[in-house]
Amino acid sequence: MQRKHKVAFVTIVPSPYQRDLFGALAVREEVDVSVYYLESAAPDSPWPDKDLRPFERILPGFWFNLGSVRAHMNWPLPDLSGADFVVLSSFTSVTGQLLMRRLRRQRWLFWGERMRPQTGAKRLVQQQLASPIAGAAGIVAIGGAAERDYRSRFPHLHHFCIPYHCDLAPFLATERDGARPLTFLFCGQMIERKGVDVLLLAFDRLIASGANARLLLVGREAELPKFMSLVSPATRLKVDYEGFQAPELLPSYFARSDVFVLPSRHDGWGVVVNQALATGIPIITSDAVGAGLDYVRNGINGVTVKAGDVDELYGALQTFADNPELVQEWGLKSREMSHALTPEAGAQKWVQVFEKMAAR
Repeated sequence: MQRKHKVAFVTIVPSPYQRDLFGALAVREEVDVSVYYLESAAPDSPWPDKDLRPFERILPGFWFNLGSVRAHMNWPLPDLSGADFVVLSSFTSVTGQLLMRRLRRQRWLFWGERMRPQTGAKRLVQQQLASPIAGAAGIVAIGGAAERDYRSRFPHLHHFCIPYHCDLAPFLATERDGARPLTFLFCGQMIERKGVDVLLLAFDRLIASGANARLLLVGREAELPKFMSLVSPATRLKVDYEGFQAPELLPSYFARSDVFVLPSRHDGWGVVVNQALATGIPIITSDAVGAGLDYVRNGINGVTVKAGDVDELYGALQTFADNPELVQEWGLKSREMSHALTPEAGAQKWVQVFEKMAAR
């Protein structure tokens, strides 16, 4: 019988979508998985508390602000000496920096989304912090754009591409009620990076054009009051803000929508795109959304627009206002794509990575 690969993941927080993957890996016969989290919860994503499973552990420590980044410091560091593979997902934390140096004689993989483009001093800092990744055995990139970016930065390493995979069964089970005005959905933090200001301005133009449409917003309020002040009173009446919602409640909000919109100025991936695919609705994303670049096909299941461009986003919204039949047609294509993104499919890809690396 083949020996199991002992694998230790060190990641930031027990997010629901990562835990879906870890659960699928834990039942695989080929791996013996352990997971270490740098913190128990993220302040900007207050997911409901869930009991840790036997293979999961929260490391003692704290975090502090380093510019716009939360830098984690955990001590004592976990003993990873018995692992065949260690997978690290943070290079901006003190913990990640220490582990990347400690693991120089051990096979480890970096696992990450595409880095946010930076300029000037921030770019130099980013390059310096990322430089220890050169000592990894390989990189598992979250999406095609991330893989291309890491290949350009670290061409000598082994590279793999595994998008986020999560439990989509509740979204696949949704039955949408079409008896309503055309409804666009945004789900995420109401912040500038997510392009919520651009969305509201584009939606404002759509309402001014006479379209019968609504905008459903789900997520932490953050900068929303400031953004709402940018649009007309008539548009505000067409916006339904539902606040932050627990993950298990999200399918009901997706079921109330016709088109999903994620116009971020930067999103390394964007798991909400996975959820929109499974719901069976068309998707509008910016060209700065990793999941959109991989899973939104122009004219097939959605539209990709330039990040920060109000005109392009308005045009995409208008496409559905003028052609409501596309909601059903393109939505079917979205749902077809979602079947490749289950946790079990993700676990299989990770097992293949470990087996390929073990054979080298």
